[in-house]
Amino acid sequence: MAALRLAGVRLVREGTAILDGGDWTVDDGGRWIVLGANGSGKTSLVRIASLYLHPSTGTVEVLGRQLGRVDVRQHRRRIGVVSASFADLLRPALTATEVVMTVKYAALEPWWHTYDDDDRTRAVHLLDRFGCAALAEHPFTTLSSGERQRVQLARTLMTDPGLLLLDEPTAGLDLGGREDLVQRLAALARDPRTPPTILVTHHVDEIPPG
Repeated sequence: MAALRLAGVRLVREGTAILDGGDWTVDDGGRWIVLGANGSGKTSLVRIASLYLHPSTGTVEVLGRQLGRVDVRQHRRRIGVVSASFADLLRPALTATEVVMTVKYAALEPWWHTYDDDDRTRAVHLLDRFGCAALAEHPFTTLSSGERQRVQLARTLMTDPGLLLLDEPTAGLDLGGREDLVQRLAALARDPRTPPTILVTHHVDEIPPG
């Protein structure tokens, strides 16, 4: 089963074709880079692949289910997404552990769902994997840009997703933070347990090995 299959995807906004005639298949185990300049439609492509945006025409199939014929609220739990814009949606007082843990229900807040000790333990374990265990109880807003991105990476793996979408994960980082994150992304790509992964960037030097 392909992790992602787009057929004839076209996206039009105010008479302008943002994407036009996109055909793309990401097989199980695939590692893809989407490379392009600002404004070339990369983020729109990720939003379609993550089931947050419907194309104007074409077919979108993610992990064997077709957009328009699946409950996206449930199916999105199987897709791990890192986006620079995601941090703006989070309440500043949430701890790093809560940011990771709430993805279990594709939520941004812990209030409306029940979590147990196993959920919290798994969240802290994933934070540790990305060098953030010491930040587990720190408010997300107090973390550096690089730390926030690593917390987001930990969040993507909380539900054992079938597809990872990393939309410019190094955006806004200083040189040290960028180099650290690229190394962690390289380790993630080499790990055979990592699901099919798509990384979006417009800088060739931010493409990790693997």
